[in-house]
Amino acid sequence: MFRYDNDVVLSSRIRLARNIKDIPFPSVMTEEQGQKVIDLVKKAILGSNTILSTQFVEYDMKRLSPIDRQSLVEKHLISPDLSQNTKNGYALIKNDNTVSIMVNEEDHLRIQCILEGLRLNESWDIADKIDDLIEETIDYAYDEKIGYLTSCPTNVGTGIRASVMVHLPALTITGQISNILNSVSKIGIAVRGIYGEGTQALGDIYQISNQITLGQSEREIIENVEGVARQIIFSERKAREDLYNKQKIQIEDRVGRAFGILSHAKVMSTKEYMTLMSDVRLGAVLGILDVEIQKIDKLTTSIQPANLQKIYGMQLDPYNRDIKRAEYVVRQINKKDNL
Repeated sequence: MFRYDNDVVLSSRIRLARNIKDIPFPSVMTEEQGQKVIDLVKKAILGSNTILSTQFVEYDMKRLSPIDRQSLVEKHLISPDLSQNTKNGYALIKNDNTVSIMVNEEDHLRIQCILEGLRLNESWDIADKIDDLIEETIDYAYDEKIGYLTSCPTNVGTGIRASVMVHLPALTITGQISNILNSVSKIGIAVRGIYGEGTQALGDIYQISNQITLGQSEREIIENVEGVARQIIFSERKAREDLYNKQKIQIEDRVGRAFGILSHAKVMSTKEYMTLMSDVRLGAVLGILDVEIQKIDKLTTSIQPANLQKIYGMQLDPYNRDIKRAEYVVRQINKKDNL
């Protein structure tokens, strides 16, 4: 049995969009108003008389290098949009990387909690507590009839986005993926790539999330997304079982070839790694390879462009990055106990 269904679900995320009463939305506010938002959020969290005040680390976008900002994006701790806001973009990130509070993104606040596996309810409980703590000292822009007021109309109401990141190699190989993704899109579920809106589903990894934030409670939205996720988990597991039963040799050959390249390559792009990683992760889940999937998932984050440059402590052009990526992957994949 896999912990938190993490053979299919990599992570669960709850994100709450909030704005502060009587301050214009970030798209039209002044730099001084942006700084006021930062000061209010810092006071609400770092100035609170709670254990949380000692657990958050400050990240001011204008003080971070482009590589440091991109590294936070690759770890899913901030959004690509916030990383580009070097005027007044700011974040508070919990020291275990489970919670981040993005300030001056599309909305004044984006509170998000990410946990491994299918744990939307746990993520919601944590995000809700952070939200309550902030609301003790900050008045949100809120309408009694509509709910939370947000910069984009698609977030008005609860302001909640519940999403799960899923790995669907068998549904992709068997050609069932299009039908499933089309079906879920018809019931108010959005499907995006690995880094959210506008990104590709590299490595057969998809994010599924609610599109509707108005007219339902937070619990109803979470229940709906979790229900869809459980159906997808069932379909992916069945596809894996059928695929392995019918094409055992072909699947073992595919997995073995992918593992062989990851173990011996000299040059490797991110896209090539993601493709090979998907086959190796499938092989680990099916028991073909003796590799822990948590270690594969950790490696997948480490080899992204900015994180790789931070590991080596130097700026690298794309070709030398591909060389270092292959070197790092070969070293880690052959060190089974410490990927």
